[in-house]
Amino acid sequence: MEAVAKLNNEPTSPRKMRLLVDLVRGMKVEKALAVLEHNPKHSSVPLRKLILSAISNWKAKNEGADETALIVKTIFVDAARVIKRMRPAPQGRGYRVRKRSNHVTVFVDAAYATETAVKVSKKETVKKEVAPVVAPKKTATKKAAPKKKANSETE
Repeated sequence: MEAVAKLNNEPTSPRKMRLLVDLVRGMKVEKALAVLEHNPKHSSVPLRKLILSAISNWKAKNEGADETALIVKTIFVDAARVIKRMRPAPQGRGYRVRKRSNHVTVFVDAAYATETAVKVSKKETVKKEVAPVVAPKKTATKKAAPKKKANSETE
């Protein structure tokens, strides 16, 4: 049974957070934690805490189950609120600075549970027959003779 953990309004742009999220998607939880622990990016600290929280939630749901087989099943980043600030600009103007934030959602589950679900979905797929593509025949066209240029000196 999968467990969920959510991180709301993290003051980092979604684009920067997605770089880290793409690293850990589908990994075993222990390996994902190790990758995030040694990553120099600022967002790795709250993301690591979020995965630890998801593991804790999974333990609460599945008491007595083995947590070594846990994987990061699904993880995604959504944009959150944008705080708008003004920055001084030349000639008395002001530029708008948009301070972005994001929401991160993590689903962790045991690896053997997700493998069975994938096997069932693969059996249900239906093979489609593809008709061969035949190129159309080219018909011979008669080429026109090149036009003679009129020489202006002979006139």
